[in-house]
Formats: sequence, C-alpha cells, structure tokens
Amino acid sequence: VQLVESGGGLVQAGGSLRLSCAASRSIFMFNAMGWYRQAPGKQRELVAAISSGGGRTNYADSVKGRFTVSRDNAKNTINLQMNSLKPEDTAVYYCNAVPSTYAMVVPDYDYWGRGTQVTVSS
Repeated sequence: VQLVESGGGLVQAGGSLRLSCAASRSIFMFNAMGWYRQAPGKQRELVAAISSGGGRTNYADSVKGRFTVSRDNAKNTINLQMNSLKPEDTAVYYCNAVPSTYAMVVPDYDYWGRGTQVTVSS
C-alpha cells in the first residue's frame, strides 16, 4: 500500500496549486479516489472525489467551482487543481480511496500517506 502526495507549498490568496498523488495499484484499481484535507485542530474532511472511471466527480461545497479533481488510470495517479485559493484552504492534503462519490464522508482507513502541506497567505 502506497500513497505519495506532492505539489503543496506556500501561495498567496487568489493563487493556484496543483497537487498530485501516486497510488499503489492495489488501492487505485476499481476504486473511487479522493482528496482529503485536515487543518490544525479540525477533523479530516473529504473535499473532492472521482469515480473509478473518472466519469463522476463530487466536491465539498467549500471548494466547488475552485477545485478540479482528475485521474490517470494508466499511471495510477490522481490530481487536484486548486484555483482561487483562500486562507481557509490551508491544510495538509491527502489522497486515498473513497467509499462513495455520492456521500462525501471520511472513512476510517488504517493507512494514510504523509500528505502535502498547502499554506495560503492572506
């Protein structure tokens, strides 16, 4: 099991970042995937989800219209394009499988990658 997130950094409000995640085939195959984030002192939340074939996506209300999730099944990678970033987007971002693209819930998985830090300054 491997999940390796990258692409985070420090950006000013209104800026953009593109996150990438390389997942092991055992997680990626046949699974819907998603991007989660956890801010200091807050619970982890699911912000973007994409179906196994890539045809369906879903987003948390807080990021709709600003974030776009995509996946490359040939490379076992998932990406998150983040535009119009806000200070409240500051968090550690993680990728992982999602139980459903319809219900944006955080599962109780045992394994998570290290995540990538996104910091948005005002």
